[in-house]
Amino acid sequence: MAFTLQLGETAPDFNLPGTDGQNHQLSDYREDTLVVFFTCNHCPYVLGSDASTSATASKFARRDVKFVGINSNSKQVHPEDDFAGMVRRMNENKFPWDYLHDESQEIAKTYGGLRTPHFFIFNKQRKLIYTGRGIDTPRDSSKMSVNDLDRTLTEHLAGKPISTPLTNPIGCNVKWNGQDAHWMPADACDLV
Repeated sequence: MAFTLQLGETAPDFNLPGTDGQNHQLSDYREDTLVVFFTCNHCPYVLGSDASTSATASKFARRDVKFVGINSNSKQVHPEDDFAGMVRRMNENKFPWDYLHDESQEIAKTYGGLRTPHFFIFNKQRKLIYTGRGIDTPRDSSKMSVNDLDRTLTEHLAGKPISTPLTNPIGCNVKWNGQDAHWMPADACDLV
């Protein structure tokens, strides 16, 4: 069995605390399109692409697309990835997404989150239509030549087939409890 959710599979449920003080579950999201992505507080690839991700989330929000960021990183491996850091980060940046905490790391395992950031786009039926990177240069979005998030959402909302439904996420690996900072599960692998 593949580590990462496969195209056409259904979004796994979750029930996670958010930085807004509320618990959020999959069924709370009624939008036509849902973008779930694994992110964190410290990764240079996340920090370098925040502006691009924010711009894309804002652009498509008025087209019934919702972004949900999930931090599954272990605070034992990276203390700045704790929940208090998440709250500070949202208060400072006012990101246009819900920011949820997966302290047990079960949701990262269920979705197969490989890196930060790693994006999963689901249609109205919550079937996976894209997974991988957001942009081609997440560490420095000023050098971006490809915005896979924008392209995929544009194609999907126009009713077109997704031209490139799989890309490899680019970023730091998820920081797993009890493991070295660079450890990856044995069955984790490139998507393409």
